[in-house]
Formats: sequence, structure tokens, C-alpha cells
Amino acid sequence: MMAAIESAEGVLNAREIAKASPRMIGIALGAEDYVTSQKTRRYPDGQELMFARNFILHAARAAGIAAIDTVYSDVANEEGLRRETELIKQLGFDGKSVINPRQIPVINSIYAPTQAEVQNAKEVVAAIEEAEAKGSGVIAINGKMVDKPIVERAYRVLALAKASNMEVEA
Repeated sequence: MMAAIESAEGVLNAREIAKASPRMIGIALGAEDYVTSQKTRRYPDGQELMFARNFILHAARAAGIAAIDTVYSDVANEEGLRRETELIKQLGFDGKSVINPRQIPVINSIYAPTQAEVQNAKEVVAAIEEAEAKGSGVIAINGKMVDKPIVERAYRVLALAKASNMEVEA
């Protein structure tokens, strides 16, 4: 199941909703209904959604499920879709709902890692695997310490690359 959060009450109860069932795989923001409940409207900079986005994102993470952002309803505005998708990726959302199939390639292009990110992730994974084989869990790459969060992000980059049909093998 995936829950759509579409009101102020829904946002404030997002944590309980996210944990309501072991079958819950994600929660998503329904922005048009939400902003109406807030007695406002959608604006190009998206500030009216920041609290809801962050609260829903935290609720999803606390429950261990996916956080999906709302649709971008101006189908003709590819640059606006691009900016909003870059923002929600930066916040940590797992993806974005779409209202038109033409939006999918734009969103996929933003969520797919770059070749440089994939290469860096490969280096991190190879280094940590080599260190672990020697009985150590501590490594440094290019003079920077690499700890567990960096390794986890590297594995996520490789998973996203694979999901984006990118070449991942060394």
C-alpha cells in the first residue's frame, strides 16, 4: 500500500500513517489538496510545500518506507519540473509522482547518477571490500576518511545506476 497525504491533518499524522501497516511501502504528498487545506495555492518556488515535504519525508524514513513527492501539474514547463525534481532529490525523496508520461525521462535523468558518481561509488566499494578482507573497516580515499554512511551512499548510487540501466560492473 501507498498512502497519499493530502491535508494538514494528514501531514501531522504522517508518522502514524507511515507505520499503520507492514504492507505500507511508501507515502506520497498530494499537493493540490494539501495547499487548499492550508488556504493557499501552489507557487513556482514551492515554499508552501516545504513543511509538508519535510514532515512526510521524515515520517517515511522513520517507518523505513519510500517517500514520493507530488506531481508537477504544469506539463508544458519542463524547466520547472526539472527544478522541482532537483529540489526533492536534494531533500532525500525517493521519487516523484507524474501526471504525464513525458515527465518520466526528465525525472529519471535527475535521479540517475552521473558517470563520475558511479565511478566514485565503485572506488569506495572496492576500497571497503579490500579493507574488510584485510580485517579493517576503516579506509581513506584521496585523503578523505570513508565511513559507514559514505559506503551506504556508494551502494545506493550503484543500485540507482543499475536501475537506470547504466554500466555498473568494474
